[in-house]
Amino acid sequence: MIKNIFKNIGPGALVAAAFIGPGTVTLCTLAGVNFGFNLLWAMLLSIIATIVLQEMAARLGIISQKGLAEVIREEIKKPFLRKGITVLILSAVVVGNASYEAGNISGGILGLESVLGKYSFSLGTIPINLMSLLIGLIAFVLLYIGSYEFLEKALISLVLLMSVSFVATAIITKPNLFEVLNGLFVPKFPEKSILTIIGLVGTTVVPYNLFLHAALVKERWHKKEDLKFARKDTIISIILGGLVSMAIIISAAAIQTTDISNAADLAKGLAPLFGDFAKYFMALGLCAAGITSAITAPLAAAYVAKGCLGWSGGLKSKKFRFVWIAILFLGVLFSSIGIKPIEIIKFAQVANGMLLPIIAGILLWIVNKKSVLGGHVNSKTQNILGIIILCIAVFLGAKGILKVLNIL
Repeated sequence: MIKNIFKNIGPGALVAAAFIGPGTVTLCTLAGVNFGFNLLWAMLLSIIATIVLQEMAARLGIISQKGLAEVIREEIKKPFLRKGITVLILSAVVVGNASYEAGNISGGILGLESVLGKYSFSLGTIPINLMSLLIGLIAFVLLYIGSYEFLEKALISLVLLMSVSFVATAIITKPNLFEVLNGLFVPKFPEKSILTIIGLVGTTVVPYNLFLHAALVKERWHKKEDLKFARKDTIISIILGGLVSMAIIISAAAIQTTDISNAADLAKGLAPLFGDFAKYFMALGLCAAGITSAITAPLAAAYVAKGCLGWSGGLKSKKFRFVWIAILFLGVLFSSIGIKPIEIIKFAQVANGMLLPIIAGILLWIVNKKSVLGGHVNSKTQNILGIIILCIAVFLGAKGILKVLNIL
């Protein structure tokens, strides 16, 4: 039965791998430590919103056999508007993923170091972290092979490893199921929780995943009859990803201290209470989260550059490889020598805050065009859900930009 469930799982797992990065793990950790089970409902809302938007992106990719960036370039006829949106997309996704890549690799390092300890050497006066080179090498090999099927299997394996690790950690802490269900289905807004709620939704409903998903499904499926497989893949994968995020919140809620800043601290904090198994499971999950995001962020950026700039060729084309190699190299460089490009990250956060509502709105417009999707346009229910999510995206984007600019 399990084999049948996972038979058609593919692109959706890569999307789940992309949104469960070290940033999500850290934010879920802080949500659990500071607010217990009270913000689980925000994660449930995020999962529903992600499923709705990613299903639209997947449907667009299968029916049109084009990526989202390509369709946007073709459907927006006014040159000025098209160029403006293209620049925003490239800025938010390519520049953004380059700046976030160091964080993805650093997250994987934290997982390894909490179990194995630190390993580094000096190059002149510059300290180099060996773990970041190791994670960068793993990501490079998986991407350079250039086979979608191989990449898919590798990432599905890592997502399953991550899922088992974090869910096992949550089970070990023996949470009160009534309190978990109460936190899941009864929305609460504890004092000073609003930015954490915004963060939980913002790290799950990720704009670059819409581009990644539309591009990936056409690598796997080519006929409209495959839509049922894509929907199943999207729903199962994103629910699995959501369960991982919830498991981290539940695990973190078991810690009776607020002196926790990331998941590596959580791994160490769980050990005295629940034994080394909890520590090892959490560390393994964090390492898997770092590696999966270190792979999917450069991959998404390369797909976006390809679609926006009209490049031909596939995963093995020189231009495609140049983009992901550059992003991976910058990530390894910044993480290994400890540089945090704060201004670039702030720029990327502002660009992403603007991008999500714009792309959600454009996606909603495109999936209602019969000239693009024929008889597979949105239903009324899908449009209502889409409009609600669009309003949430506008709110989140505005709050995120105000926060980065220190206005909020």
